[in-house]
Amino acid sequence: MLTQIINGRILTPQGWLKDGSVILRDNKILEVTNSDLAIIGAEIIDVKGMNVVPGGIEMHVHGGGGRDFQEGTEDAFRTAVAAHAKYGTTSMFPTLSSSTVPMLEKAIETCDKLMKEPDTPILGLHLEGHYLNRSKAGAQMPEWIKNPDPNEYIPLVESSSCIARWDAAPELPGALQFGKYCASKGILPSIAHTCAEYSDVKAAFNAGYTHVTHFYNAMPGFHNKREYKYEGTVESVYLIDDMTIECVADGIHVPPTILRMAYKIKGVERMALITDALAVAAIDGDASAFDPRVVVEDGVCKLSDRSALAGSIATTDRLIRVAVNEAEIPLEDAVRMCSETPAHIMNCYDRKGSLSRGKDADIMVLDNEMNVRCVWQMGKIVENTLFG
Repeated sequence: MLTQIINGRILTPQGWLKDGSVILRDNKILEVTNSDLAIIGAEIIDVKGMNVVPGGIEMHVHGGGGRDFQEGTEDAFRTAVAAHAKYGTTSMFPTLSSSTVPMLEKAIETCDKLMKEPDTPILGLHLEGHYLNRSKAGAQMPEWIKNPDPNEYIPLVESSSCIARWDAAPELPGALQFGKYCASKGILPSIAHTCAEYSDVKAAFNAGYTHVTHFYNAMPGFHNKREYKYEGTVESVYLIDDMTIECVADGIHVPPTILRMAYKIKGVERMALITDALAVAAIDGDASAFDPRVVVEDGVCKLSDRSALAGSIATTDRLIRVAVNEAEIPLEDAVRMCSETPAHIMNCYDRKGSLSRGKDADIMVLDNEMNVRCVWQMGKIVENTLFG
């Protein structure tokens, strides 16, 4: 089947293209051209001057549509993935918070199975824990947190092909060995829930930790120890040019002013936008979080004692709106940080992350208010309000 998208502002790797078209055949982008002449036999989609951009790649998302990936079931995975697709997330790395080994094994089995399906939007599993610093646990279950254990993580990795990323606090005993092992297996080790200072962060980077989880959250910035001042994880990461970051751009986890500062320092190539969304995201009506300690209040998830944020209810379109409207980031860069940059960080840019010939047909159409009006996921429309 041939589809031609016309009459839009098309975001290409070279910049915006006007009066062109994106041509799809089945699940691939056949061509991005500067001509909008109708192709005989193609279904013509007129987007009425709206923005045609790459679909979002969510590299840190715990659930949606009322379901959490920590449940580990096929139904939970499919429901959450489908819920986010309507808001522009065309592929994702399902994320598990700190879990028990049986929970991990169940989710890994499900993820392995679903990734074998044709045209799957699931690109790999992201494990956020449980090798974290308990003093920075935040909403993680403290009783499940521990130091990295090779007798635990090696069998999990060796029995699976789906683990794409695994987070840890690098200051923990065994964490550098863990990072080196993950990197040797093609798994991205990421710094998370940490008290690391510069020497820890530098050692971690050298061990393979090239990325930082929900930057600014669950990590210290510049601080005092009695009368002396020390750099925190935040400043240490800024000092390492090639270390990439991700920010929860819901306007709450990171204030828009700080989001803009991170963008100015790290740049679009080294900064991704994430939702860190829980089950209560991408849903109509009320839903409860997987964790009974979590409540939804003021547009964000919190622990019920208000001691910490616990994830977001954001979707990809909200990330873009916050970045543009509140952090004053150009639309093209906000989109790139939701698509191109995650694709580079997670090593899937050969098929995802930009509107380019031969890549997967993952596309969203945004109106001038940055609302999602149409989404193609692997060439199939999953959301369409263009004509509503």
